[in-house]
Amino acid sequence: MLQRVVVVAQMIRLEHTVFALPFAYIGALLVEQRIPSFHDLMWITLAMFGARTAAMALNRIIDRHLDAENPRTANRALPRGLVSVGEVWVYAGLSLALLFVAATQLTPLCVKLFPLAVVGLVFYSYTKRFTWTCHLWLGAVLGGTPLAGWIAISDSLSWVPIVLGLGVLFWVAGFDIIYACLDYDFDRRRGLYSIPARFGIPAALRIALGFHVLAPLLFLVSGLMLGLGTFYYLGVALAVALLAYEHTIISNRLSPERINVAFFHANASLSLGMLFFVLADVLTR
Repeated sequence: MLQRVVVVAQMIRLEHTVFALPFAYIGALLVEQRIPSFHDLMWITLAMFGARTAAMALNRIIDRHLDAENPRTANRALPRGLVSVGEVWVYAGLSLALLFVAATQLTPLCVKLFPLAVVGLVFYSYTKRFTWTCHLWLGAVLGGTPLAGWIAISDSLSWVPIVLGLGVLFWVAGFDIIYACLDYDFDRRRGLYSIPARFGIPAALRIALGFHVLAPLLFLVSGLMLGLGTFYYLGVALAVALLAYEHTIISNRLSPERINVAFFHANASLSLGMLFFVLADVLTR
């Protein structure tokens, strides 16, 4: 049983939760610029865990046949038969149930938006079958996390988390374009849609760079809208430095090793670093 749990954890890449969860906390912190209650933080955490697990489980089910054909992904748990499709459906269903229960413990607007969240979690996995804007759809799903954290505390919409979420959207879309370069040959051969497959790798990297210029600008604007302090802008500066480092890594030589470093280490540091500086800004007010 423990071995199967480990296989599932590897399949849904639990470590990638560090991309989205910090921005949900950031959205919650910025509502009243103070630390929310333990109750709210706990249920926000569980909601994000449920959403993230459901999204990855559904993605693995939807893409299982493509994953089996792609040399890069053929070693995943479902193509290898290490877990069954039925088991993964169970994980997806339990995760969505956890997301719903968490929403009921937060605010009424969270419950009302639950169906929209489920549609987003399912829909983005299909987008690479018909549009090269698939990276933006993935970005939109993760870009909803600051807004989700804000709504979980305030029970209302606001332009501030929307602008911050747009920054997350372009940040995620940018690094997803970089990652999609690994599947350039397979996507073109299989007729799948991506920016690298549509425009070529050099142009795709330029587009990713453009997105990564836009993302911190939107982070900056959201801070100005709230009148945040020095620590927040240090976080934005860190984001700029990490994104520059990410593109420096891949500009010299594009390889799976370099892309994986850029994809995980730089981006995990960005989200966690932004959370650290937002928390510092809130605590020093």
